[in-house]
Amino acid sequence: MAIRVGFIGLGNQGKPIAAHLAPAGFETIVYDIDSEPVALLVEGGARAAATPREVGENADIVGICVPEDKHVLAVALGEEGVLSGMGEGSVLLVHSTILPETIEELARVAVERGVEVMDACVTGGAMRAKARQLTYLIGGSEAALKKVAVYLEATTDVPVIHAGALGSGAKLKLCINLITYIQWAAAHESMLLARAIGLPQEVLEAAGRANGQMTDLMVAFLAVHKVPEADRLSDSFQEMMRRNMKIAEKDLAWALRLARESDIALPVGGIVAQSMARIYGVEDAGRR
Repeated sequence: MAIRVGFIGLGNQGKPIAAHLAPAGFETIVYDIDSEPVALLVEGGARAAATPREVGENADIVGICVPEDKHVLAVALGEEGVLSGMGEGSVLLVHSTILPETIEELARVAVERGVEVMDACVTGGAMRAKARQLTYLIGGSEAALKKVAVYLEATTDVPVIHAGALGSGAKLKLCINLITYIQWAAAHESMLLARAIGLPQEVLEAAGRANGQMTDLMVAFLAVHKVPEADRLSDSFQEMMRRNMKIAEKDLAWALRLARESDIALPVGGIVAQSMARIYGVEDAGRR
């Protein structure tokens, strides 16, 4: 029997992941509160669902890629949630960056229906997702990983990283994101100093790349600060940066929460968490 797949959350990250599924030959059903990306996926061979439950009723493997823990719980639980429609033996993959306890909460509900949940967090961004260069950081059983291998292989050419038991993928993603945002803070401050003392940003980047201190991620992030001032202050650009800032602040808050629960301190992470508006160039007096 052919494997049916579903996808919920067709935003900046979710849409390019889901776009690979129907062209790979899967019977695909998708859901999002925004009709525009749904229509684009339908053009690519997918079918639109009216509710998350309908996705669950018509898929053996379902991916969820929504912004935060509360959104994951909203689309997964309840009478119209995806779990209410999923059948025994199916697998729910959560691609969102969330707390391990959120995954565990879903798993407790899912097991009653014979559904297995995996944290299948993603790293790499929208462009890498589109190019099939996304990395999956996965927590869950080996048996479930075998079930979803075809889904993962259809959406990336990068070998998956099986971090361990349920929740391990979510933990690993928070560790990785902590590295990312600290890198960006370092790049941002060195850029500010270079500019203040009369050095072009391009010279700083060339020197940093030459000795390996500046990564591809850091250089890509610094491109944000090459945008002309008028464009940077535009409503559309500021809104995009504000969305990114809020995601970063949430991810760092979760990393700091895990650190407190583990009785360790992350002093640099704490400072960076309070600096994301400045790092992203968001004009927000309350966060600057």
